[in-house]
Amino acid sequence: MNTKLLHTLLAVHRYGSMAEAARRLNLTHGAIAQQIRTLESDLGVELVRRAGKVVHLTQAAHRILDASQKIIDEVDSLAALANTDELRGELSLGTGNTVLAGKIPDILEALSSQYPEIRVRIMSGQSPDFHTQVERGTLDAAIAIEPSFTPSKVMGWHLLCDEPFVLIASRKHEGADPHLLLEREPFIRYHRESWAGQQIETYLRQNSIVPKERFELASTEAITRLVHKDLGVSIVPSAWHQWQNGLNVVSIPLKTPCKPRRFGLIWLRSSPRLRLIEAFLDAAVRVYKRDTQSSVHSLNKL
Repeated sequence: MNTKLLHTLLAVHRYGSMAEAARRLNLTHGAIAQQIRTLESDLGVELVRRAGKVVHLTQAAHRILDASQKIIDEVDSLAALANTDELRGELSLGTGNTVLAGKIPDILEALSSQYPEIRVRIMSGQSPDFHTQVERGTLDAAIAIEPSFTPSKVMGWHLLCDEPFVLIASRKHEGADPHLLLEREPFIRYHRESWAGQQIETYLRQNSIVPKERFELASTEAITRLVHKDLGVSIVPSAWHQWQNGLNVVSIPLKTPCKPRRFGLIWLRSSPRLRLIEAFLDAAVRVYKRDTQSSVHSLNKL
């Protein structure tokens, strides 16, 4: 059996339709349909069923999804073992939008320059979901926020950076007392259900601050632009500076210590793609270290 057929079935499941699977795999819709029919013939079962314009996987297809993924993982592992001097294979990675827009392009550049045969499939999302997806094997690794709980022992973790929290406000508030701003100005809250949002809520409670809430959302970029429009103040991770150019926004240090947001790479210790994960981690460490040194150098010049 051609394992590419299993890869196609998994793509239809992952992306929800033959059309999207075709787009992601750079194939035609007809080619995807033909591969599914070939796999059905090989296995002697129906794998997809059409209801109007919607295609659903059958129960038989769902029963073989996990086994199909394991087969593909093993084939990728064989390729990596056979090419000991050249890492190759596909890595599925989870990351949030801030890291995706900030560090990921540089990390992929560093990775590709050393290992051009490694392919990376990136899924954006939230850190709490990544921990579950990595543990289940849905993702190989993820750049995620360190949780408040102790992760499972089956998971690996490597710290990449600490991101302190700061208050951002319209430039007219430059030099103002941050706690007075939090009490007087409309507050744009970082989504309280996120781990970063929970850290911010802890800070507010520890300092007995009850802000006048106006908006709540989980996008640092969107919050920064709302502050630019003078619609309120907000506590956000220091990564907000990615969008500061041309904006009427200033950063004000918080008055009392606030535990930083800690980013790191998580992975399953028993993953069949450990060598690929290690290669990605090495590239990520180099990029984060370089950028940290660059930031310190810039501060020393001020």
